[in-house]
Amino acid sequence: MFLRALGGVGLLHQLQSYTEPDEDECWTQEEVEAAAEVLRSDSAATDDDGEDVREDAERLQGLVFSYWHGAAESLHQAQSILASFPWLEDWSQRALWAKEEFLETLRAQVALFVESAGLLVAAAAATMERPRLSGEDPAFAVLGSSEKVSTALNALWRRWQRAAESSWVGSPARSYMSHYLVQDIRSNRKGHDEALAGAARLIDSWEAQARALAASADGKSTQQVSVRLPEATDETARGGRGGLLEGLDSWTQGVVATWVVGADWGRRTLTLDVPALVAERLHAPSSDVACEPPREEVNAIEPSRTPDDRPSSIRPGVFDDTPVFDRQPVTAEHIHALRTFTRSSDELYIVISASGGVEVLPLDVVERRLGQGWSGVLVAGASDLPESLIGTWAQTARSEPEASGSHWTGGCSDAHDLHFGEEFGGTDGERQTLRRTYFDAHRARNLRLLALTRGVHDLRTLDAGRERMLPLAVWEGTLASDRLDLAPFKQPGGDRWHRGSGLPLGPLAVAQIYTTNADPQTDGKGHSPLCRHARERGVAANDDLLTVTDLLARDDFDWCGKCGGYAVRRLTDTQVSFYRAAHRLHAITGQLDRGRSHDDADTVVSQLEELAAWQPIDEEGWYTSDSWRWHEAIRNLKRRVERARRHEIS
Repeated sequence: MFLRALGGVGLLHQLQSYTEPDEDECWTQEEVEAAAEVLRSDSAATDDDGEDVREDAERLQGLVFSYWHGAAESLHQAQSILASFPWLEDWSQRALWAKEEFLETLRAQVALFVESAGLLVAAAAATMERPRLSGEDPAFAVLGSSEKVSTALNALWRRWQRAAESSWVGSPARSYMSHYLVQDIRSNRKGHDEALAGAARLIDSWEAQARALAASADGKSTQQVSVRLPEATDETARGGRGGLLEGLDSWTQGVVATWVVGADWGRRTLTLDVPALVAERLHAPSSDVACEPPREEVNAIEPSRTPDDRPSSIRPGVFDDTPVFDRQPVTAEHIHALRTFTRSSDELYIVISASGGVEVLPLDVVERRLGQGWSGVLVAGASDLPESLIGTWAQTARSEPEASGSHWTGGCSDAHDLHFGEEFGGTDGERQTLRRTYFDAHRARNLRLLALTRGVHDLRTLDAGRERMLPLAVWEGTLASDRLDLAPFKQPGGDRWHRGSGLPLGPLAVAQIYTTNADPQTDGKGHSPLCRHARERGVAANDDLLTVTDLLARDDFDWCGKCGGYAVRRLTDTQVSFYRAAHRLHAITGQLDRGRSHDDADTVVSQLEELAAWQPIDEEGWYTSDSWRWHEAIRNLKRRVERARRHEIS
């Protein structure tokens, strides 16, 4: 993580960026002052040369603003990284000074393009109440009925106020807005010009009112306001407003450029010394920035703490491969750094705490628990699992479909087939994960995630509050979409063709069942977390968790007819082996019920003896009451075979 934070577009790149003017795009202070003077001039260009001069001035204005945005974002990135690795501060101080000096130069140049009086007028316009606009004015009769006139005038007011409050430009730049009132009316229609003139008069009156409010306000006395710039979100980044300052409207950018007196770009916190009218606008709910209580020494970095004492600093033992004995508790700042500097922030982590012991949790859940006072350490992430284990596992899982032939693509109906029931097992889960992973680069990652999910007691704890946190391929490796056939475990009935065998559930009793709804009293059918009706989202925190025992004990479930209503957690090797053995025993019972045991009694007896010797794969013995019931069922079948054999001989 440290190398990624340092290299690429990390700290080294940021420290070398925006420290001086670009050789390809450079300008002088005199050029900026001249361009600002051109743009402040109200006189319109009367010839081609005048238009070219104004276009050049606008281009330079855009360039200066763009560099200011980039320099602020670069300084923010550099200081954010240094907050996590504070031992680099002394080494990087000279480069930071150069960046801060260049940023201040750019800010001063941006301020030349901003009209402070226009900022006050915009703040005043934002405080103006909507006027009473009568629909009876004859100047607007061409618009239609009084209701239509009133609606159109109110729309014009809202459009004007939004434009007036969002920038510092003067009223001439908004004179065109009167045309919006008559945009749907032909220019040669009677009454068009009167309505256009009436709209212009209204806009002029609103402009005059805003200027009067700004003039009446005390522009000399100021107050300090501490504001926090918003973080860039995915939406703003996609919309081209991904930086600290780019996400602000023009008015707020002008306020920052004109009245900033202190800045902590790493924390996105600025101190502004602004007139009272501007302060009121900044505190409004519609403001682009969040106001905070003024902070002292905005540029200082907690002088009472050494770098190693800061909770946000990343010290050895938080993420590094130090002995677990030396691991340090993780904090919310560490989680933020992990998201910033790594690409694996969505993976699962092995964590340990005194309250919960060893758990496997998504990073979002860890962060949420930290906010609730939880204390624990990160032991390892999915990417930390040994390659010697995952690489060999991936090769084995990739080759097994070929070894098992056609059976890997679906269930086998013959209980005596060696592949019967394997669609519920973990080996098939590995194959499904690889089959649903469409990029080779993701194969190892998904197998690592699958390995961690297998150690989670309740899969609902993996719900981080957003869908598809885990890839669907991992969920398909963790859950089986096929329905269990529980006929061998149902009690015998009167129908010898479809009755159960009453076998014990044995190790299957605790197998987990996940469904979206197990309560028939609740509206909606139960769906598998892998069902398309559940958007194939995987297990969620509000899903219901059952066991096979619960499934067998009830018959009132309202299941989805497409997915079967639930997904069973992948069975262990012992559970798959017992599931296959129970179905073999059930098949023999059905064979005897149909009077077909005499075909090959010796084969049936041999099969029963093999089933009597069944033992759990991952346990030393099987000494429960289920074991006694299992062997009693086999003894009963042996007696039936012997009776059938004697009857055949006689």
